[in-house]
Order: sequence, then structure tokens, then C-alpha cells
Amino acid sequence: MLKIGDFSALAQVSIKTLRYYDEAGLLEPAWVDPESGYRYYAARQISQLHRILALKDFGFSLEEIAKLLREGVTAEQMRGMLLIQQAEQKKRVEEEGDRLSRIRNRIRLIERENNMSYEVVLKSLPKQKIASVRETIAAYPAVGALYGKVASGLGPAMANVVVAVALWHDREFKEKDVDAEAGFYLKQDVPARGAVSVRDLPETTAACTVHNGAYRRLSEAYDAVLKWVAENGYQIAGPIRELYLHCTQPVRQDDESYVTEIQVPVEKAAGASAS
Repeated sequence: MLKIGDFSALAQVSIKTLRYYDEAGLLEPAWVDPESGYRYYAARQISQLHRILALKDFGFSLEEIAKLLREGVTAEQMRGMLLIQQAEQKKRVEEEGDRLSRIRNRIRLIERENNMSYEVVLKSLPKQKIASVRETIAAYPAVGALYGKVASGLGPAMANVVVAVALWHDREFKEKDVDAEAGFYLKQDVPARGAVSVRDLPETTAACTVHNGAYRRLSEAYDAVLKWVAENGYQIAGPIRELYLHCTQPVRQDDESYVTEIQVPVEKAAGASAS
């Protein structure tokens, strides 16, 4: 058996906590020296301690933990509970990471409000052949999964692709259930297979700018286009297009070497004077 200090050091739980669990009836010492009062713990009690700590992390009160221990929580049950907690915690960490990234981007946008380096130009975009898949996706970054479907459907015809493109069909920003289309511009017509459609994007006039940098900073380019559209009396007239002129595999949201062109189909707003 181990003295309480040794058990504390090896189990990585303070003596104060062990005494607290003893008083609460959760983990009593295996033996207490009647003369010195020293507490001793057996090696087998480490498994009981692990259960207590795991249940505490789940948010159970000491009374609830005592009840569960009396009922006999098996190792398999504990494992299942911990796996659920692990998945939930991972999701929270990812969400907090995304939130932190958005905060940083907002700070950057505020700092650069009067110093935007984007040039927005009005382009006449010709009719363009595209092979694509259109689906409702969970969120904007999930569009990447659609390109594999397009590539699988095209097969050898991938030799005819020019550039990857995404089209956003919603008329507003969506937190979820995004109407997305992902595909590739083509050099020439190719046969459509499976879920892949091959069609012509219509010619259009678009406000365009090029973003040099990470996808997570695309909002900077969108801000520049927004200001240009508003200041020049235009309105959006079709799905926004993102052309991925340079990116690497696997795709990362923070890679500053990426080059993306944003093309926003526009038309003069009602009441706006023609320039």
C-alpha cells in the first residue's frame, strides 16, 4: 500500500482532494494506521479515483457520483461516456477556434477600414462552360468536399479543366444549409456523368477583385466589393463566384499563399444613374 503522499504524487491528485473524497465517502483509504492516523491507499483504488474524476468532469455532484459508484459504473460505460464528452469538447474547441478567427478578422477589418488595398474592377464575363455539382452543405468551408465528386464524375475529362470555382446561390449569408455549387471551368464540352452537370454559365457583368491570402480573410475582399457596389449604384444580379486561382492540397483556411478572385454579377440598381 501507499502513503497518502505517494498516492497523491502518482495519481496526480492533491492530498486535500483525497481527504475531501474520504470525508464525502467517495474514496476511503484502504487502511488507516490507528496509532499515527496515517492514511494508506491500495493500487486497485486508482480505478475508483479515475471514475470519480471522470464523473466530476461530466458535471455530476458528489452526491450523484456516490450514487453512481454504489450502482457500479463499469469500465465500458465510463469509456462510452468519456468518448461522448471527448467529441463534445472537440466540437467546442473547434467552435471557439472559429470564433477567435472571426474576432481577429473583424479587428483586422476595423483597423483597415480606411486603408483597403483591393482594386475592384467591372468586367464583362463571357459565357463559360462549367462542370459542377450543386448541393446544400453544412457551412461554406464544406464546399471542398464537392470537388471530389466532380473529379470522380469527370474521370479522364479532368484533363479539360481550367480552374476551380464555387458559386453561392443564396441571396443572403447563411449560417448553415448553404446552397453551394462547386466545379471547374472547362476548355471544351465534356459528357456529364453521375451527379455532375455540364452547362454554360451565362455571360454577365461582374464587380471583381483578387484576394491574395488565406480563405479566412476573404471577408476583407468582400468588404471592398460591397463598398464598390454600394458607392457605384449597383446591386447583385446572380450567384457570387469564387475562382480559386492558386491553392494547395490539402486545403487550409490559413494559408497566405492562396490567390482567389471574387466575381459578383451586378446590374444597375433601380434609380441609379448610368455611368
